[in-house]
Amino acid sequence: MSERLPATARRGAARSLSAPLHRRLLLLLPARAAGAASALFALALCSLLSACTEVRYVAQASLGQLSMAWKTESLKDAAFDARRSWRTRALLREVPHIKRFGERHGLTPTGNYTTYVELERPAAVWVVSACEPLRFRSKTWSFPIVGTVPYLGWFHLDDARAFAAPLKAAGWDVDVRPAGAYSTLGWLEDPVLSTMISSGDDALGDLANVVLHESLHATLYVKGQTRLNESLANFVGDELAKAYLDERVGPFSAEKTSYMREQERSEARARALHDAYIHLNRLYASSASDAEKRAEKRAVLARLAADIGARRPLNNAALVQFRVYNSGSEELSALLATCGGSWPRFVGALKKLEGQRFAASQENIGRVVEPLIQAGCR
Repeated sequence: MSERLPATARRGAARSLSAPLHRRLLLLLPARAAGAASALFALALCSLLSACTEVRYVAQASLGQLSMAWKTESLKDAAFDARRSWRTRALLREVPHIKRFGERHGLTPTGNYTTYVELERPAAVWVVSACEPLRFRSKTWSFPIVGTVPYLGWFHLDDARAFAAPLKAAGWDVDVRPAGAYSTLGWLEDPVLSTMISSGDDALGDLANVVLHESLHATLYVKGQTRLNESLANFVGDELAKAYLDERVGPFSAEKTSYMREQERSEARARALHDAYIHLNRLYASSASDAEKRAEKRAVLARLAADIGARRPLNNAALVQFRVYNSGSEELSALLATCGGSWPRFVGALKKLEGQRFAASQENIGRVVEPLIQAGCR
């Protein structure tokens, strides 16, 4: 790396849960198109959807994407625009290097991240998810192309809150969280967003993680298996970002040290979230009365919020979404080892899952990956 990225004195908005949960989303968009064509295709697709929610969602997603199209500029121009800070320009110039690194490690070359959009808001989208209050069972929505998903992303916070309100009124635990990035699964050419660039000392590693995470989505997507898709992308982003920093700036660099320090904090939050999930899952399955379950749930979540410094209310929806993004790391690590540490072989083995039929939506990752391990990564 020809330039060293300066350390910043303060972090941006604190992550109230684990970092990946707040920064990524698979945005459901209808067509490999751009600009007005995307919105027009949305109207055609709406005729295929029977539920008002799906029609409303696809329409806002397409209009939100259209609004971004008007702000798009080439990444090269943005990276050398003197009106931006030196730090931002240096990070933007890293994106092509990150993409090439991912391609060398088995990720599909795409036209993504060759443009840049400066957003005048703190998040790219706001993600709404819902879960039963005394059971970890998520509400889901179904769409052509992508199948069943346990969350929806809205380009405007007011729209997300308006969508969340009737879910809360119906008795669901509802979570509304910001996401700094999203993937259109290769249907559109995704831009680098200003919300993908954090203010912390770990910014280079964080940017690499996000780009590699989203590039995995454009490489491999298993319809209807959000937990597998997101947990796999999380695993790839986390591990390859470390390798990228080692190669680009060195294992003992300030950038790698800062990134690993933040990863350790995220892992500590993840352990606390995991423990709370296990505790509550056992509670919900117990013979305790609903009143007792609700009281214990409130106590567990209050302790958890204090332990991790949560910036928003915690409930079942927040915890179950955490599981969507943080499952199966042991099995995925075992598969990578079976593949001799080769990321292209690892990705190739997993791509066999794309045409596979699954017994259940959100299948257990261990059951999905174990046959690939037994097959010896072939």
